[in-house]
Amino acid sequence: MQHMASPAPVVQISIGQYFQAPQMAAAKNYYSLPENRGYCPPGLAKKGTGCLPPGQAKQWRKGEPLPRGVIYYDVPRSVVLTLGVPPSGYKYVRMASDILLIAIGTSMVIDAMEDLVN
Repeated sequence: MQHMASPAPVVQISIGQYFQAPQMAAAKNYYSLPENRGYCPPGLAKKGTGCLPPGQAKQWRKGEPLPRGVIYYDVPRSVVLTLGVPPSGYKYVRMASDILLIAIGTSMVIDAMEDLVN
């Protein structure tokens, strides 16, 4: 009889309790450099939405899944290494100027670092 390996246990993290001051400082430091901010058209830059169109801005809440169709990006590997690899079952994503920790599968927002570019 062949046994299948059981999946790695998923760590339970309380909503809003993951990111700490050193991680916030490291992320702000990375995104404060002009070369890491990315290009934003002048019209969107003035709106202060982190370069997202108005309908996409701040479409997330801690403790709720990301809406379907919302646009997010992978966090650069150098930032992931600075923040620490996320626990099993979670990943970091970037939306506008925010970094979110979301649950893989449900896309529930567990914690967030907001307004890193401003």
